Amino acid sequence: QVQLVESGGGLVQPGGSLRLSCVASGRAFSKRAMGWLRQAPGKEREFVAAITWNGGRTDYADSVKGRFTISRDNAKNTVYLQMSSLKPEDTAVYYCAARNIPAMGDRPDDYYYWGQGTQVTVSS
Repeated sequence: QVQLVESGGGLVQPGGSLRLSCVASGRAFSKRAMGWLRQAPGKEREFVAAITWNGGRTDYADSVKGRFTISRDNAKNTVYLQMSSLKPEDTAVYYCAARNIPAMGDRPDDYYYWGQGTQVTVSS
């Protein structure tokens, strides 16, 4: 079992920045690929970013490339999402998720464990 707890969401103005954190407990965090996904009201959950077990590779949705950065600290069992140049369309509940394997995934169905989500609202 893996438990994931996100933090760092909030209200930010367009153009601003936020850093989300996700602390994992349970088994084999350092052997799992991790991801961030989001769900806006009335929309399906979508992929945002992913990182391999050792942080050696990352992947991003086209809509966030160049603005968001995913990273991880296996010593702290934590994965981060640094978000910059935020836009109103980034408003969503952001979920941290873990795979059962070291390789990345870019679909919600690729992820087995999920956090409870943290709200990010971008508005003036």
